[in-house]
Amino acid sequence: MEQISYILQQVVNGIQLGAVYALIALGYTMVYGVLRLINFAHGDVFMLGAFVAYFLISKFGLPVYLVFILTMVSCALVGYVIEKVAYKPLRDAPKISLLITAVGVSLFLEYFLSLKALFTPNYIPFPKPFEIETYDLSFFVITNVQLLIFIITFISLFILYLLIYKTRYGIAMRAVSYDKETASLMGVGIDGIISFTFIIGASLAGVGGILYGIAYPQINVFMGIMPGIKSFIAAVLGGIGIIHGAVVGGLIIGLCEVFVSAFLSSTFRDGVIFIILFAVLLFRPMGIFGKRIEKV
Repeated sequence: MEQISYILQQVVNGIQLGAVYALIALGYTMVYGVLRLINFAHGDVFMLGAFVAYFLISKFGLPVYLVFILTMVSCALVGYVIEKVAYKPLRDAPKISLLITAVGVSLFLEYFLSLKALFTPNYIPFPKPFEIETYDLSFFVITNVQLLIFIITFISLFILYLLIYKTRYGIAMRAVSYDKETASLMGVGIDGIISFTFIIGASLAGVGGILYGIAYPQINVFMGIMPGIKSFIAAVLGGIGIIHGAVVGGLIIGLCEVFVSAFLSSTFRDGVIFIILFAVLLFRPMGIFGKRIEKV
């Protein structure tokens, strides 16, 4: 009975971590679906969201709902600026140029924000926006932080689903993802849709940054590197460019990481995630939900 309870507890912990990865992975997969670009600066937008939330809570004492709104707006603005300044001028350049630029933007954000005049390269304790409460459900324990992560992630995914499948912007995004040139001929504003995609992806990353800071209350300017890489692996696992694939991939990666730490060793958790990436690239490069494209 204790073993079952322990396993169920790790499942809850894995879903908690996987939900954060899913929010970040959605930004990767949306940008790739529209622009065929791996935005490696996306993990640093996630980091920026955590720092914006830190200042809003610690310096201004704002309530949680305002922290979420203002952080999403701030990250959306950063995502918009990154797209306009770094990526738009290179839209017709070779893909390797965009990839190098994405890495450059990532390094710029990390080392610029590590300046002592702005933040610090050291770890900073994330403030508690509310008291943590624990609920014993017999077989496992769940906290109000975990409930918050589950609820916010579900609401975010539901709103994203409505946006993509029930609005004109969502139809335009799917049209651009399918065939950019044809969508342009049909009157779709390509520039606006690409910017809108970056805004939505960056907003979700900001939400992930807040939830990560609340759940794992230590942040620093390099905190986006490994979650960003793991979220990218989650997007590849689910099928890069596929929304529900990013969510499923994020949950799988989160569960794998937690189970490896719980039953093997925490020193192996990152290595196992990369083994999953190698296995996917070798045996199913299109991902779980991706479709194989036959070349004629």
